[in-house]
Amino acid sequence: MTQNPNKFRRWTRRQLLGAAPALMVPGLVRPRLLAADEVHKPATPFSRFVDVAQSAGLRDKIIYGEPSSFTYIIESMATGCAFFDYDNDGWMDIFILGGRTLAGTPPDSGNRLYHNNRDGSFTDVTAKSGLADPGWVQAVCVGDYNNDGWEDLFLTYYGQNRLYRNNGDGTFTNVTAEAGLLHPKTRYSTGCTFVDYNRDGHLDLFVSNYLEIDLATAPKPSLAVPNCNYEGVPTMCGPLGLPKAQQYLYRNNGDGTFTDVSEPAGILALRGSYGLTALAFDADEDGWPDIFVACDMTPSLLLMNNHDGTFREEALLRGVALSGQGREMGGMGVGAGDYNLDGHTDLLKTHYFNQANGLYRNDGKGNFDDMTTESGLNRETRFVCFGAGIVDFDNDGHPDILIASGTVYPEVARVSPRFPERSPRLLFRNEGNGSFRELGDEVGPDISAPHCSRGVAFGDFDNDGDMDVLIMNVNEPPTLLRNDAPKGNHWIKLRLEGTKSNRSAIGARVVVRYGGKVQVQEVLSGCSFLSSNDPRLHFGLGSATTAEIEIHWPSGLVERLHAAADQLVTLREGSGQVKGLPFRS
Repeated sequence: MTQNPNKFRRWTRRQLLGAAPALMVPGLVRPRLLAADEVHKPATPFSRFVDVAQSAGLRDKIIYGEPSSFTYIIESMATGCAFFDYDNDGWMDIFILGGRTLAGTPPDSGNRLYHNNRDGSFTDVTAKSGLADPGWVQAVCVGDYNNDGWEDLFLTYYGQNRLYRNNGDGTFTNVTAEAGLLHPKTRYSTGCTFVDYNRDGHLDLFVSNYLEIDLATAPKPSLAVPNCNYEGVPTMCGPLGLPKAQQYLYRNNGDGTFTDVSEPAGILALRGSYGLTALAFDADEDGWPDIFVACDMTPSLLLMNNHDGTFREEALLRGVALSGQGREMGGMGVGAGDYNLDGHTDLLKTHYFNQANGLYRNDGKGNFDDMTTESGLNRETRFVCFGAGIVDFDNDGHPDILIASGTVYPEVARVSPRFPERSPRLLFRNEGNGSFRELGDEVGPDISAPHCSRGVAFGDFDNDGDMDVLIMNVNEPPTLLRNDAPKGNHWIKLRLEGTKSNRSAIGARVVVRYGGKVQVQEVLSGCSFLSSNDPRLHFGLGSATTAEIEIHWPSGLVERLHAAADQLVTLREGSGQVKGLPFRS
């Protein structure tokens, strides 16, 4: 019908929604790098990053699959990680998902919980916590599902998923069975997110699934089998050629149990994609949470909330199913943030190598334009990318981008330097004009140090007013990048506590105005790649010393306040009381 399928797709979406068609760049374009004097924002000091994992006590190797080759695709995906405050002391603790090998569960395998000692170090408290549970674990999402004031954990697995209730004493109890979350057969669950989709004040649960596979009968690496080799090298098989899985939605009954509502909600019928990271956010700003799923080698999903307990899938119509060129992409992770400061939540999706990571600009009505080329992200296509975030590292008021990468084919890496097993973290500085500039060793050698990485979590572990980075590395210790932000820029951090809304305030949408700028963030549960971030919303303010804050609670309540910079502001829904604290006290 047309030589440019993406042009037709955008024209259709915009005409249906009453907008003019956009000008398209035909084909894949690789623009030249901008010279230093061409960027909009003048060169100013940026953050420096130092890997402090060893000195902080994060020294144990994360076991996942065989270290030199993958027989099955479950070994290649690996896991996420989380910043969360399990003991409510105001300091972010660390949870690292760890798996097993095909041969079994070595003594040092499994998940690890680290308690923040408030001095830059952590103590491994896994044995007491009851969270080790080695297996083919995939994702972690955090939320207070029973509204008792303690953050709980949901973990996805190849096998049986787990719900862990936080007992408030440093221990967790596996309550999967009593919560009604057992499933009758093995599933390959990947992404998860707590989401109050019906706005009743109780956190529901969405779980994405990757594909259907039985290791007893699954194909193995072979040059003779389609989708079981790459670049002339036998590799693990899939995802193409393997059956696609279903997605699931569970309604919280308010009594500690969940009901599978996937079929009546319209979720069970979605079987056309390989689902990975799931993210719940209010795409069209109508006050009801929607759900985005980054999908591998198939169209991604955007589930729009119908306000009646059902969803409609509209990713293609709204511009986030495919790339700007109409291609199905190897979608792995997803970040959310307001990169261009227009007050709307944009999406960042990470992709396979030879595919640029996608940046999708939201118009505030849930319609997205692929800005990958315009932003300059299309210059970097060398690596398989996973965890990601849109985060303001230098507190200048313009959110930046960080992405972790690593191979899924270690066998290919040994015979071809074009596909390295370990690769750098990709850091892009926001230039303030809708474009980004890639940084490397100038912000510290630990950014470009090569690793085979997967999940990434963003949070302020040392409570110094800038955002640090936790990264899961396959079959090696994790990375903890301490951010040493430049002096002079201001910031504000928000901790929200729901009352009529869910206690974790997941789904709250916050608009902050500062120095003539506006930025929005939402309280999320699952994001990045199978991971969960520090739930406290962090806004860099640049030179502004005050901020106007507007909170849209999931209940529908809107509250506004004026606050000074450089503090943590805690707000309890509907109380009218704001507690501001100097951050380290």
